[in-house]
Amino acid sequence: MTGLVFKELWGRKRRMAGSLMAVFLGVTFLTGTLVLGDTLAASIDGYVSSAYGDTDVVVRNATRVSDAPWGARGQIDASVLDGVRQVKGVANAEPTIEGSGQLLAKDGTVIPSRGPRTAGNWKTDPKLNPYRLAEGRAPRAPDEVVIDRMFADEGHLKVGDRTAVLTPEKVSVTVVGISMFGDEEAFGETSFTAFSLDGARRHVAKGADRISGVAVRAEDGVDQAELASRVRPVLPAGVQALTKKAQVEEGMSLVQNGFLRVFRTVLAAFGGVALLVAAFSIHNTFAITMAQRTRESALLRALGAGRRQVVTIVGFEALVIGATATLAGLAGGLGFAALLRELFIRFRIGIALEGLTVAATTFMIAVPVGLLVTLAAALGPALKASRVPPLAALREVAAETSRPSETRLIVGGVFAAVAVGTVSFGAVTGQMAMAAAGAVMTVVSMVVLGPVAARPVAALLGGPAARLRGVPGALARDNATRSPARTAGAATALMIGVGVVTLMTVFLGSLRASLEDGVAGSFKGPIVVDAGTNETGGFATSLVREAAELPQVGDVAGMGTGGMRVNGEPSTVSVADPSSLRRVLDLDVTQGGLNDAGTFAVSKKAADDNGWRVGTAVGVRFADGASQKLTVGAVYGNTDMTGDYLVPRSVWDAHTRQPLDTRAFVELKPGASVASARQALTALAKPYGAPAVESRDEFVAAQTEEMAGFISVVYGMLILAIVVALLGIANTLSLAVHERTRELGLLRAVGATRPQIRSMVRWESVIVALFGTGGGLGLGVFLGWGLGAALGNPFAPPAAQVAVIAGVGAVAGALAAIRPARRAARLAILSAIAAP
Repeated sequence: MTGLVFKELWGRKRRMAGSLMAVFLGVTFLTGTLVLGDTLAASIDGYVSSAYGDTDVVVRNATRVSDAPWGARGQIDASVLDGVRQVKGVANAEPTIEGSGQLLAKDGTVIPSRGPRTAGNWKTDPKLNPYRLAEGRAPRAPDEVVIDRMFADEGHLKVGDRTAVLTPEKVSVTVVGISMFGDEEAFGETSFTAFSLDGARRHVAKGADRISGVAVRAEDGVDQAELASRVRPVLPAGVQALTKKAQVEEGMSLVQNGFLRVFRTVLAAFGGVALLVAAFSIHNTFAITMAQRTRESALLRALGAGRRQVVTIVGFEALVIGATATLAGLAGGLGFAALLRELFIRFRIGIALEGLTVAATTFMIAVPVGLLVTLAAALGPALKASRVPPLAALREVAAETSRPSETRLIVGGVFAAVAVGTVSFGAVTGQMAMAAAGAVMTVVSMVVLGPVAARPVAALLGGPAARLRGVPGALARDNATRSPARTAGAATALMIGVGVVTLMTVFLGSLRASLEDGVAGSFKGPIVVDAGTNETGGFATSLVREAAELPQVGDVAGMGTGGMRVNGEPSTVSVADPSSLRRVLDLDVTQGGLNDAGTFAVSKKAADDNGWRVGTAVGVRFADGASQKLTVGAVYGNTDMTGDYLVPRSVWDAHTRQPLDTRAFVELKPGASVASARQALTALAKPYGAPAVESRDEFVAAQTEEMAGFISVVYGMLILAIVVALLGIANTLSLAVHERTRELGLLRAVGATRPQIRSMVRWESVIVALFGTGGGLGLGVFLGWGLGAALGNPFAPPAAQVAVIAGVGAVAGALAAIRPARRAARLAILSAIAAP
């Protein structure tokens, strides 16, 4: 039997090439995404481990107000340093001062970065300092700084240049040194501007009485855990001491449970899509080859082979194909991971991905998945082949049934009705889990009903070809409708790939429409001063006060963001003067009012979830460790601009020494020129790092701009799934050409020309591709509506992009037919007629 399997594979090696390629690409995709996830995790682990130099113990504020791995913590009393230095076993202890610090480029604009923009003190102990000098010297005077190599290059700065740092006040400085973070040009994309200790106290901590923490180095022979236990008794309440190991583990835990979990889930989802598409291509290939080998299977049965032996033969063939393609896919995955790495570096995700990290789990996942997908895809055709009666070897039998069964129609129809109802119910009621479950059911029902729809849809799509191309077009239509199961099998893989691309396109269009509606519904003004979404970026609150004095400005309100614990949970809050904000934003207040500058307001969702109403006292804790009760003064419905919590500026500023606004919403006086106002605001904002002065439409576009790079990578990965599907169509056509060898020879004998044969095969491919593309478009648009509506987003499919997807599907169908069409046209007439 083993010899028979290899003989069959070798004899049909060209027909199995499509299956090999499908599995290869699927495993390549999966392996590449797994390796990229491991590489990112290893890179982040390296950064976190190096972030503290050779520090043994870190002393810091005990209050955590953010789930971000490097979320800012409040300051502590500077007197803690003296107490720590007296602890037995401490070789050295240096203060750590860190806060917002935005370095300006040579042209006076803020140097952009995806990571935090920070400033602090340059540690004089090299073992406590994760940075090293690459050029120049350490800062000595309060107005001297050392800057990262990456941001020196981006800002066109060098040693000796004069520039400024926003802390948030503008501080003129001289660059005296260029630093490296180990061998990297920066800590990811975190900008760190290092002052002298005196300069950091003056410009960042805003006084000598507060520091961010203490970095402690142990004497030789003193264990980290032992030193931490000695330090803790000298610390006041609200201050904690952690070993470097515990700090690193905490940081990696937050990364693993936050960003990396989402990142790996997204990559795994796309890997799953590619493998699912590959599975359909493999199944269709085996289904066709098994149908073509009906007489052969029957002959084996007639010679004494049992059903189990026939299944074993097909299963072993699938195993050989799966193993070969999986091994090749593992190697291809490394190349694909390297390509993805370059794409992510080009789109600047904020982490430098050095080399590739290949974990054992990659092989433990990719190898079984590749084999199981191949075996599962071949199982159906194998079982069908085993049921062929021995007498079939003595007579001609139809390769495949030409009509789907009534059972398929009934089961598929009921399943589709339930699926559509589930998605619709989830969309209307806002239940994302329900809509997602319905989406999976919808995909399954599309697969089940594919053969049912194939014949009428292919006849409809082939009508124009028959009218425009005459006999070749009519033959193409008839060939596409001849075997609905085969047509549906080839089209289903493409349908899923196009469906996912369309779903992403519709979902992003709906997200953008949601942002537009949110801005349009709450802000009617023409101008927004926007500093972006960087967690430590922004501009000094004095910009808003100065903008209010411009002759063109009627009303202006600034808004910042920050982290605090609300009702015990780390939360992101908006910070503003509610009495000013209400004049430029309509927050749809449902209870209370925003007339008082000291009003604490919460969203209706937050109020409903926690049982709050106007007058409820809510416990909050600020980053500096201070706790107090804030009374709910208003409940609002529109959260697009403010989120769930609006904290009064007067309350917030009592707990920070670096108050920042990230946006300023501007209303103009009646008759004021928008162009004149933008020009005046641009000039006014220049000393503040030149934040963008945008129209309302530009502001909306900027909110989705940061997703553009990632979305481009996502589309790139999804295109691979479509390529796999198109290879499946090409393979199906190649098998069909082989099956119709005698038929093609007879067509040539009765006068069909080679161009007509090529045209017939090409149009058949286009019909199949349009069937898959149309189904994918319908699937993607419907699920895009359902999932978007479940999240509360309006339905706004971008018509132009959807049309491009449809056009690409048709063109791709024609491209997939190039090789099969050429092969069909080159068949020798007499040899083809004599073919068995």
